[in-house]
Amino acid sequence: MRSAGDPQVRVCGKVGTYGATFALTMELTALSRSSDTRTPAHYSLMDCRVEDFAAIVEQPVDLDDFPLADRIDQGVVVYESNSLRRRIGEVAGRLEAQAEFVRVLDEGPGVLVLTGAFDVDGVLDTATDVFRGIIETEKVAGTAAGDHFATPGANDRVWNALEKFAVEDPDTFIRYYSNDMLALICEAWLGPRYQVTSQLNQVNPGGKAQSPHRDYHLGFQTMESAQAFPRHIHRMSAMLTLQGAVAHADMPMETGPTFLIPHSQKYGPGYIASHLPEFQEYSNKRAVQVPLGRGDAIFFNPALFHGAGENVSDHVRRLGNLLQISSAFGRAMESIDRARMIKAIYPSLVKWKASGGSETDLRNAIAASAEGYAFPSDLDAHPPSGSEPPPAQADLVTMALREEWSPTRLATALESL
Repeated sequence: MRSAGDPQVRVCGKVGTYGATFALTMELTALSRSSDTRTPAHYSLMDCRVEDFAAIVEQPVDLDDFPLADRIDQGVVVYESNSLRRRIGEVAGRLEAQAEFVRVLDEGPGVLVLTGAFDVDGVLDTATDVFRGIIETEKVAGTAAGDHFATPGANDRVWNALEKFAVEDPDTFIRYYSNDMLALICEAWLGPRYQVTSQLNQVNPGGKAQSPHRDYHLGFQTMESAQAFPRHIHRMSAMLTLQGAVAHADMPMETGPTFLIPHSQKYGPGYIASHLPEFQEYSNKRAVQVPLGRGDAIFFNPALFHGAGENVSDHVRRLGNLLQISSAFGRAMESIDRARMIKAIYPSLVKWKASGGSETDLRNAIAASAEGYAFPSDLDAHPPSGSEPPPAQADLVTMALREEWSPTRLATALESL
C-alpha cells in the first residue's frame, strides 16, 4: 500500500470532508495499480480512460437491430406511438415491443423517443395549462423553487409536480397518466408496481446548458462517494430507475432539447468518470440533440451521459414534464404523499369507470399514483401470509373501485396501512 504522499497515488476529494470515504478512495486507487490480476471489487479513478469510453460511444446504431422502430436519428431510436398502439393490443405484440425497448435501453444506445405519445384526445393542452398555472401560482406565493442547475430566475422548476397535479385537476391527471405508452415502457424496464415521480422544468430563453452527467441513484453521489460502492452496485443502479420527459411545447434545436451521448450507459466506471474534466470535454464534443414535437416523449437509461441544452431562442419557453420512474424495489428520489393523491383522484376514478373508462386506463392511472409495493410495512399489523405480501395502496384502490367503496371507506383503509 502506497502512502498518501506517494506521487503515484491519485487522490481525489478533500481531506476531512469525506472521512472514511476519502480513505477508501485512496486505497482503491492504490490497489488498482497492484500486480493482482483479479478484477477489483470497486472502480477507481485509474479505471477511467477516455479512450475506453470513446470505443464504446462511437459505435453506430443499426435500424435493423430494432425492427419495430421508425428510424434512427443521430443514434437515438425513434418509434411512432400510433404504430406501436396497433401492435400492443395483443399480448405477444406487447411483449415484443417491451423486449425491444429493453434492448435499446440496456445493450443498445440507451435512449429512445416515442413520437406522439401524449398527444391524445386534447389532454396535452389541458395538462399544459394546469402545469403553467402551478408555475405561476408558486411564483405569486413566493414558493417557486427555481432550477438546481441554473441561475435563480432563469428557469422555472416545480418539484413534486405529480402530487400537485393530482390535487389541482384530478380529472386531467387521470386522462394524462392513464397513458398507454408510459405504462408500456415503465413495465418493460422496471416491471409492475413501479413508482412515478414528476418535476416540471420550464427553460426560458437564455437558459444555460447543464454539464454532462448521469442520474439517480449513483448519479446523485459525489465522485468520492461513488467509488465506495462496489462494481455490481454500479451496474444495478441503472436498473432501478427510468428517466423520461414529455414535451409540452415544440422543442426545435434552438430551444436546447436534451443532449445525449448514445451508448454511454455501458461504460462501467461512468458514475466516477462523469465528474472528470476530460470526460466532460469529450462528452460535450460528442453529444447529439434530437428535436421533439409537442406530445413526444423521450426515455433513457439513467446511466446515459446527458444534460439539458441551452435555450438560445428569443421567445420559446421549453416546458417539459420530467419523469423519474422507480422500480418497486428501489427508493424514489422524491417523497410524495400518495395517500393524499389517492383521496384527491378517487372520485374521478369512480366517474371514469362509470362512464365506460377501460380497465387498462384505470390500471395505468392507479399505477402512476398509488404505491404499488407493500413494503416496508408494519408486520405486526399486516403480517405476510406465506409468500403473499400484504396489500399495497394500489390493491386497495383497485378493490375499492370493484366493490364501489365510498371515499370515506377508502380513506380509512389507507390510514390502516
